[in-house]
This record gives sequence, structure tokens and C-alpha cells, in this order.
Amino acid sequence: GIKVSDNLEEEWFVNIVTKKQYLENPCRTASSPYWKAVCISIPDNMKIVHDREFNTELLKRYIDEPYFRLRHCMLEVKPVSLPEGYSLYEASISDFVDHINSCYEDIGITVSEMQNYLTREQYNSDLWLAVKEDCKGRIVATGIAELDREIDEGVLEWIQVSKEYRRCGLGSYLVLELLWRMKKTARFVTVSGRCENTDNPETLYRKCGFCGNDVWHILRERGQTAFAE
Repeated sequence: GIKVSDNLEEEWFVNIVTKKQYLENPCRTASSPYWKAVCISIPDNMKIVHDREFNTELLKRYIDEPYFRLRHCMLEVKPVSLPEGYSLYEASISDFVDHINSCYEDIGITVSEMQNYLTREQYNSDLWLAVKEDCKGRIVATGIAELDREIDEGVLEWIQVSKEYRRCGLGSYLVLELLWRMKKTARFVTVSGRCENTDNPETLYRKCGFCGNDVWHILRERGQTAFAE
């Protein structure tokens, strides 16, 4: 489990493995979706703590990377249309990888890592979206969601729009279209992201109906490498 402190570790572990408690407040109970939380392994040189347990004294030993975690209750989900001049495209795994990597400077994913998504029980081909610009025929936006049928939790995993095509409605389309496709199967949908992301994805998700105020701190010992999923 995550060793927040000697007296908090057991309580945290109980929370993430109890479906009832998770379902009552997913974003506060665990830092990740339920199916990940029950099997996650945290290295000894890391801590993950909710904002309510965070203390600035931890910064003497750890580098802090805060993440927001939001939930959509799926009470009001409506169909959405693509902006004019764009259409859905049946992209390959390498297409998704190339586009995702082109949208970030500090993170990336390999083809083999992306192919691993297809082996998960939460994989659903209908929740992989790629949008192309009709006039140039190039992919300009991609989005991936997963669905945990054990507790009917939808999870937005990758949502990105090419830099020069942002603020054109494509990000909202991806999020709202994925919500619509999960309308009949997901009781709720969660999403997380870096609080200090300069692109401010939290604003996009809140605009699309996500809500909540939970923040989780990913604490990594100074001088250590980043944590990989």
C-alpha cells in the first residue's frame, strides 16, 4: 500500500479495497481509478497523499507534483457534434502514439505501452477517438477512455489536441463525446491531471460537467527518477 504514515497506511488501504467506500466518494478515497488503486504498487521512495494530509514539511524531503481529481455524475449527458471541417478517423495504435507524443514536451508513451491498453479488461474500442482536419487529412485531436464494468466507472485517460488547434472546440468534443458513449454503461466518470499544467485542462473538464475539489500530491524523494505507471 501507500505508506502515507504508519497510522494512516492501514486506513488508506481499507478505503481503496472497499467498493462501498470508494463509490461513496471516489476522488477522495483514492488517487486513481478503483481498478488501478487495488493493485497499485508504490516505490519506497514515494508517497501519495491527499491534500487534507499534505504538510509543507514534506517538501524538505520530497518534490511535490499535485494532481486534481474530478468526477462527472452522468446525470445530464447530451450528444455533441464535431466542429465544421473535422471528422472522426480510424487511427492505428502508432497514430495515437505519434499524436499523443506530439502534444507533450515532458511525457510520452511507446507503441508497446499503448498496445498494453488493448489487453486490459477496461478496454473498449468505441472509447478511442481520433479527429482529423478534413482539408489536410492530419490527426489533430485524440482521446481515450476506459470502462471498469466491475463498478461501472468510466475513466478519461488521454485527452489531447494539437497545439495549433486548441480553443477550437475539439477538446470539449472529445470529452463530451466520450461521456455520451459511456452514458448507458458508466454510473460516473473520473479524470485527473496535473494542477500546474500550463494548458489548464481542469478548466476544460469543469466546463464539460466534471466537479470536485480533491487534490492528490505525488511526492518523490529528491534526486529520484519519476514514477512510471
